[in-house]
Amino acid sequence: MARLSRRILLTVGVFAVAATGIYAAGGRNLFYAAITEASAATQIDPMTAHKQAVAGEITLIDIRRPDEWARTGSGVGAQQLDMRRKDFIEALTTIVNGNTDSPVALICARGVRSARMSNLLEQAGFTTIIDVPEGMLGSASGPGWLKRGLPVTK
Repeated sequence: MARLSRRILLTVGVFAVAATGIYAAGGRNLFYAAITEASAATQIDPMTAHKQAVAGEITLIDIRRPDEWARTGSGVGAQQLDMRRKDFIEALTTIVNGNTDSPVALICARGVRSARMSNLLEQAGFTTIIDVPEGMLGSASGPGWLKRGLPVTK
């Protein structure tokens, strides 16, 4: 019985520490915050990204993997460009016709990879980088493209 009580105490303690950490972080999940890079990119929600991409105001790039595109589809208005491509920067430069001042928005599953790639684009000379931190599946930033009911193409 003592072993069970210690196990319960340990479990409750771990959850209490996690809850305290989330509360102390202003409601942000500390694990998510720890794996997400800080980015100087402007952030927009999926609804704005969709509206601006369809209107031609931004180039929206879905940087996820092909298997992810196959599972969920990509947001209408987004172009698919796998971030793992060795020629990612060159391919993106071609998509924006060489204009690295053109507004480019990045979306991934949950905002972690898009923040990381935003920083790489900045280093590569892109000047107007936009992050969609909710991603397709949702994150601490919000419910994401799919749960917002935005259209997708398969």
